[in-house]
Formats: sequence, structure tokens, C-alpha cells
Amino acid sequence: MTTAPRHPAGAPTEATPTDPALTEPTPTDPTQSVEPQSVPSQPVPAWRPNTPADETPETVAHHPVTTGLSDTTGTPVTVHLTVLGCDRPNAVVTTPEEGVALVEVTVATAATVRAEWRIACVDATAYWTPATNASRWLPPSWTAPRTVSLALGAPVAALIGTGDRSLCTAAAGETAAPVRVGAGVVEESGEFAFTVEQDLTPDGPPLRLRIDLGDRHFARALEAVTTWWGEEARGPGHEDRPAHDTNPTGGPDPTHPGVAPAARMPAYSTWYSLHQNLDAAVVERQAALAADLGCDSIIVDDGWQTADRTRGYGHCGDWEPNSEAFPDPAAHVAEVHRLGLAYLLWYAVPYIGRHNDAWDRFKGMILREVPQLEAAVLDPRHPEVRAYLIDKISRAVEEWDMDGVKLDFIDQFAVADPPPAPSGADHTAVHEGVSRLLADLDARLRRTRPDVIVEHRQPYVSPGLWPYATMIRTVDCPLSPAQNRQGTLDCRLIAGPLAVHADMIMWHAAERPEAVAVHLINALFSVPQISVDLAAQTPEQLATLRFWLGVFRGHAGVLQLGELTPTRPDLGYPQVRASDGNTTVVARYAPLPVALPDGSDAANTGPRRQWTLLVANADSDPVVLLTARRPERALARVQDCRGEILSETVLDLVAGVNPVTVPTGGLLTLTREH
Repeated sequence: MTTAPRHPAGAPTEATPTDPALTEPTPTDPTQSVEPQSVPSQPVPAWRPNTPADETPETVAHHPVTTGLSDTTGTPVTVHLTVLGCDRPNAVVTTPEEGVALVEVTVATAATVRAEWRIACVDATAYWTPATNASRWLPPSWTAPRTVSLALGAPVAALIGTGDRSLCTAAAGETAAPVRVGAGVVEESGEFAFTVEQDLTPDGPPLRLRIDLGDRHFARALEAVTTWWGEEARGPGHEDRPAHDTNPTGGPDPTHPGVAPAARMPAYSTWYSLHQNLDAAVVERQAALAADLGCDSIIVDDGWQTADRTRGYGHCGDWEPNSEAFPDPAAHVAEVHRLGLAYLLWYAVPYIGRHNDAWDRFKGMILREVPQLEAAVLDPRHPEVRAYLIDKISRAVEEWDMDGVKLDFIDQFAVADPPPAPSGADHTAVHEGVSRLLADLDARLRRTRPDVIVEHRQPYVSPGLWPYATMIRTVDCPLSPAQNRQGTLDCRLIAGPLAVHADMIMWHAAERPEAVAVHLINALFSVPQISVDLAAQTPEQLATLRFWLGVFRGHAGVLQLGELTPTRPDLGYPQVRASDGNTTVVARYAPLPVALPDGSDAANTGPRRQWTLLVANADSDPVVLLTARRPERALARVQDCRGEILSETVLDLVAGVNPVTVPTGGLLTLTREH
């Protein structure tokens, strides 16, 4: 790919020669010379619904910004700014590394700035976003953009080509205020367009874009985005501020306090297995069985706060334990701790239900009603709302000695058209209220338990929420292993420091143990949450569960922290690999060949090093094709879905293809000695 910048890496470049305000030397380097450039022409107009075709300079101004990058055809990439409300934006471009441009746009007066750039849509196979309902197909450019904010989504996308290479990976630096992100194929030109739109003020954050045209695997490009987000959020001088210190904008420093060990170990959830049919004895019985099988925590979901068993959220908001089911919460938690499990409690944070006392108290402080749920969404801009929620949620840790909380439905704060800030509110924007709520709750919880565990869930995956979470779970997908796989991998690609959890894994009582193993393997690169009645499982199902939870535990380091390389997002990640340099784990979800690790030393001059390869087979085809670059001799062990050893032998592998039989739900372990 041709991506060499026209300016040295790290140097600011001039945005455009068409406006004197945009061609002054930048304050970061006042001596930087400006290379003469031709004025980039406006791109071919793309049809968009409800867009006037006769916009005039009086209502909108256009400014091209040269990036110094080129796409795979060698065509220079230009960012075209469309500005409403200000005709003199200031744009600065820097190139921190080859193939990457950072664009920063500021304004002198309040304005809406829309940035668009295009690349040749050549050899493209998939379009990746963290949206939970997204296919990986290439959308048309007239598809409505998605609005992302602190409580909903993340401003990042990637166009992916053959070989899983990133053709263009782009991200915005604003991770709290709403940003409108769009992309798609331009029918008129055969290009692929990216758009980012943000409302700017002179004293507010600028529009920051990171455009990556470097030739690398898309997972590495997304990994670079998460690194950039962390640097952007900490800002200059962050090294001298303690974690969670308040920064000048009123938000917390996003330095992450770390992940409690239990958050990276298998967990048991009560939701699919018990739903609202909870009491202390039932929870303790499941906790004992879960601990014996290899779980480190239990997450008690909806039902603890109500005697109602009809679902919905009409009984949320008071957050008082059902006294008949949980007469002594502290003693109950102590018993679960005695069994060896950490304890997390569920809260539907935004909701107040019609059947709770909180309804009358807060019905005038809501963002919207949700009649079908018999509930309403609270407005976090009210300090009284935030104080109430913080007091209620903190009781789990402060009074009942729980290890953490599951904060559900944060995305419901992201209403499309929030009402104006009401009387009594101390924040204008909803996302500011959400940020303050979660920051203050986090500080309160950590005063009692510094290693508190906090679960968030897709689709609230913004890096702006990293400081307030320990782990993030994928979207609800009961009995859908493929969706669990794709959701957890999507989370992993942009989760930063957080542990990623699978949706609760369940299966029908009559399910074969091989299929149980398939469910578990589809969550292999995340933390599994189990949600079946453990007392009702067959010995074969329990043996399968025990074996695979042991695999999760024994290889947690490489599975969760190793270099993650998923393949073919357009096909739902049919093969996934994680490696820490010595151990490689491959999950096979389709009959694709599996490449052996390259055992060469770093300089490729000395003896080849030892390696271990684990291949988990979730496909119905038992013939695993191992491909080797050179002849190898390795010890091979094949286990079935229950962990029973079927064979142990030394394999003499030839250069090329080597078939090995691994049953569905089984595991192949290859070890190459020195």
C-alpha cells in the first residue's frame, strides 16, 4: 500500500492554501515551512436523502484539508470540511507515523463541522464498527449516520480488505459528547466515504480525527486507536496527576485503576437460569456448584429487589431487597464468600418503575417514559437524581460487603432528542450528567473497596467509560454462539484495559455435551458467564463444563491478554488466534486450515524455540488441517469435549498440510520441544 506522507512523521502540515486563516504556521511549530500544493477539488457529489442540492456559501462553507496520505491507488487523500456557522475554521494536520494522519479542527465561533474523506473502494471485503446490530457488509453512503456518545457506541470504523488488511481505520477523539459517524460506498464514483460530524465551540474540545492508511492487520490498526484514545483522554501532563484526579474540564482522569483478578475468571450469572425466581437459598446452592466447577464470581441479576415475577422494570428504582427472599443480605453475601465466590449485584441504573416509591419522587426528573416497560428513564443532569442512585447502588458494597455491581442499561441515557436542561439541573448536556454520575459512584465505591468490580455492557463501549468499569459484557444473545463470538471479539478489539465477558451461556436441558462445548468455545477469547441450573445438568454436561472452564482458567493470560488476531470479519470470524509468543490458541469455527506457529528465533539464526499450540474445534468437521512451513516434530494430545484423552503421540509433521482428527468440541494440544 502506498501511504508515505509528504511531510516528516510528527511534523504539522498546512491544512489548505485556500484560506489565509488555515495557512498560518501552526503554534506547535512556528518555523515549519509550507510546501506548495494544488487546491484539492471538491469530491463528486453523493446523493443523500433530504439534503438540499443548492446549498450556498451563505449557509455552508467548504474547506479542503490535505493529509499527506495516499490510498492504495496512489490517490492523495483530502479531508473536506463542511462548516455551518463559521467560515474560518483552523485545521492542523500532523503525521505521527507513516500512513497515519491526525487532523485537528477548531473554530472561532460556534459551528457544526462535518469532515469527509474518501478512498478508492478497491479490494474491500468488510466494513467494521462496534455497533451491536451491524453486518460487515459495505453500506451505501446514503445510509443514515450513527450517533455515538459517552453512553452509546464509540467513534471508530474500519474498511477492511483482502487478507484482513486495514484499508482505512478512522476514529474521532471526542468520546463523550455526541458525534455523528457515517460511511459508505459512493455510487457516483466507486469510492468509499467516511464522515464525522461534531458541534464545536471556541472553548470546547476540537474535532480530532485519526486516519490510518497503514498496511497492517485491522486488529492492529484498532489496537493503535485504543492507544491513541488513552493518550488523548489523559492529555498533556497526565503523568503528574494521580489516578481519578479531576481534570480541568470537570471529568476524571481516565487512568484505569486495574482489573480485579476475579473479573478475568469464569463467572456464574442467575439471569437465564433463574430469571426473577431468586432467593438466598437458591443463589447459595448455585454458588456452591459454580465454585466447584471453576467459577470465581456470581452475578445476581433482576429479581432480588422485588417479589414480582412478571419481568419488565415497573419494580425498579427503590432498590430495596425483597425481604422474604433476602432477609439478611449481609449474611447471605458472607455465605457466598465462604463458598469462595465474589458477589456482584444487578442494577438497572436509569429506570424508575411505576410500582416503586421512587416514581412519585422523581417522575418530574426524567428524560422519557417507556410505557411498555412501565418505567421511565431518569435525568442524570439533576444532582438529586445522581445522589439518590449513588446512595442506593453503594449499599451493595458498603453495607452488604459485595465485591461489585452490574450496571445495566446505561445506554438508555442516550436519548435522541433530550429535553432542554430543566430547572434544578447542574449540567446542560445529558452526557455530562452521566459522566458525573459514574465518576462520583466510582469514587464512592472505591473508598470502601479499591478493587471493586463493575460490569458494563454493549453498546456502551466508549473509551470515555473505561475509568468507571472493570469489565464489559457483550449484548444479550441467548443460545446464539455465533453472535456471542462476534460480540465478544468486537468488544475485545476496542476494550482497552477492560476484561471482556461473554453474554451468559445457556443451553437446553437436552443439549449434547459436544454442543455445550461449542457454546463455550465460541466465547473462548472472553470471560465466560454460565447461566444454567447447575443442579439439573447431566454428568456429561458437567464434565464438559468443568473441562472447558479449566481451559479458560489455565490459559487466561494468552486468551485475554495475548495478541488477538481474528480473521474474516465479513464471515463472522471463522477462525481466531491469540498468542503470547510461547503459547498460541486457535479456535476453529469453520473447516479452515490452521497454521503452526513460526518457531524461528527472533534473528532467525539460532535453534528454533519451543512452542505450544492449542486448537479448539467448534466445527462439525473433525479433520483439522495443520499447515507447516518446514518439517516439525511435536507431541500431540487430542481430548474430547469432556477432556478425556483420546490419543497422545509424537507427530512428524511435513512441510505443507497435515490432517489431524479432533472431534467437535474437542481440543488438540501440540508441543514442540527444543
